[in-house]
Amino acid sequence: MKLTVPARLAAASLAAVALAGCSYVNPITTHKNYSASDGTQLVVGDVSALNLIVLAEEIDAPATLIGTLVNESDEDVALDISIDGQSTTSLTLEAGSTVKLGPADGDTEVSGVAVAAPGFIANVAFAADTVDVHAVEVPVMDGTLPEYADLVAEIG
Repeated sequence: MKLTVPARLAAASLAAVALAGCSYVNPITTHKNYSASDGTQLVVGDVSALNLIVLAEEIDAPATLIGTLVNESDEDVALDISIDGQSTTSLTLEAGSTVKLGPADGDTEVSGVAVAAPGFIANVAFAADTVDVHAVEVPVMDGTLPEYADLVAEIG
């Protein structure tokens, strides 16, 4: 069966319209914020805490929080973070900035004591400007996975 040029154009146009309708009916998942890795996240307004993981060798051992803090607002935000309910790390997240959390050089270290064993969940508290307190459940990991082994060795 041979199609003429106008018939080919009509078929191509119909296919383009039909395929374009897919994004109308189905939500575009790349526009949604989600945790793509092992960690979890907390988003409050323009401030995001992304890919949060508590690293520790065992319960009651020294622990640290890894992840990324992002401030997309036009104002600085003072944060108090606690991974064990006892010790608190205070920092100022400057407007439009990103801060990497962890024990490595150049990172901001948020440390404490592991309140849960690796494989379990710990509650991490974030207090913005000492008024607005939010808690998020964060997985506790050890050095079993190779990507965390070096970081667990740096804790302390």
